[in-house]
Amino acid sequence: MSDAALDVVEFLLTTSVYSDDRRLDENDLPPSYRRVYWTGGVDDDESESGGERHRPAGISRPLSVTNSTAREATDVDQPWAAVSELMFTERDEFSGTITLADQDLAEQWFVERVDEERLLENPTLAKHFAEHDEYDVDHQTARDRNRPIQADRVWIDGLLNQYFDEEEDEEMLDLVEVRAPEEVEMSLDDLVLTDDQENELDKISKAIEHRDYLKDIGLREIGKLLFVGPPGTGKTSTAQALAQDMDLPFVEVKLSMITSQYLGETAKNVDKTFEVAKRLSPCILFIDEFDFVAKTRSSDEHAALKRAVNTLLKSIDNISLIEDDVLLIGATNHPDQLDDAAWRRFDEIINFPKPDYGMRADILRVITRTMDIDEFDPELVADATEGLTGSDLRMVLREAVLEALTEDRTQLTQDDLLEAVEEFEERDTLKNMDMMGGDHDALVAGGDLGKASDGGEPHDHDHSHDHDH
Repeated sequence: MSDAALDVVEFLLTTSVYSDDRRLDENDLPPSYRRVYWTGGVDDDESESGGERHRPAGISRPLSVTNSTAREATDVDQPWAAVSELMFTERDEFSGTITLADQDLAEQWFVERVDEERLLENPTLAKHFAEHDEYDVDHQTARDRNRPIQADRVWIDGLLNQYFDEEEDEEMLDLVEVRAPEEVEMSLDDLVLTDDQENELDKISKAIEHRDYLKDIGLREIGKLLFVGPPGTGKTSTAQALAQDMDLPFVEVKLSMITSQYLGETAKNVDKTFEVAKRLSPCILFIDEFDFVAKTRSSDEHAALKRAVNTLLKSIDNISLIEDDVLLIGATNHPDQLDDAAWRRFDEIINFPKPDYGMRADILRVITRTMDIDEFDPELVADATEGLTGSDLRMVLREAVLEALTEDRTQLTQDDLLEAVEEFEERDTLKNMDMMGGDHDALVAGGDLGKASDGGEPHDHDHSHDHDH
């Protein structure tokens, strides 16, 4: 029997068991299943203390299975065709509903073909078969393996649509970008980190895992990190990867938008941004360009802008990993521009230096994993790329790939990479050149981009780029 049939039968069993067992909730359904049946929106309810709280609207029982819902949940193109020959399935021709004619027979068929590892990916069936002594699987373990409903895109969209239901709130969405964990393209395993970075991230992961314990012992000053380093050294990528690995929504605040046309409303919008993070909790709140705060406080900027920055600092003071389930991460390319008021908001500082020789070689190994490169020597390329960041190395590889494609090749060579390094250096020199005072010969076709205006010595410049990967 095909894998497609197994996938569809698992979906049929799951929907049937979930419909009948009221002890199960949305977090017992695999994410691909609950996305199909999510009703959308967020219900307002009153907490026991009398205050307003928000919770998901839920999934209505019973769960009906059709070709359409089964296709969306399992990625099987023709679900009914995959299971139509099984004696325990049937389909209503009028409604198109697919059901189990004999659930006991379906369960027997299913357990003969799956192992405990697969069941642990499905909390509904893990609980069901554990109770029927078919498998010794732990229901809670299965739930822990699935990301919570609060991290699903559908839940996030429901909350945002409910919370920003007034036209005057629309501009606030310009200040934030919210990503679900499933939308983050890399995990921490895809990054090359220093030992210090790994140790700090491990500590904060443990803090998130044991935040109830930390609250009980009164340790609340934890969970505000500052990532410091040049552009392109992985600050943003690391924060996003942490969100994916921990199944947490990623809320990014765009401080540059504070100077938008909605200046008079910015302080209120900053407040609302932090409120959104609390509503989406547990989540990661990422604030990039944090040096903007210090520059604004020390300048003669508009009074409304200064109020907004002060509101931001107060909001940081009033948010907590332990109390609010929000991990706050700030990032800056210019730590020298931070004042004491900015520094003291963070309990941990994590340095993101430019990669050394060994890290560059490791980064090259990671980003070329899916590439075909003849006689690839990452150490040799690393030796030729001193001063480049991880983002720079990705640009080098992109250049090498595109150049090879112009020759109708999909296999790269070591020479392709070294030539791409040279091309990158030339482009970087042009980018950093003073176009008004530079050597005229370097500004026209045929000019030597390696020559400077001060007598021909090459520029000694820093490979700083705006992309933080």
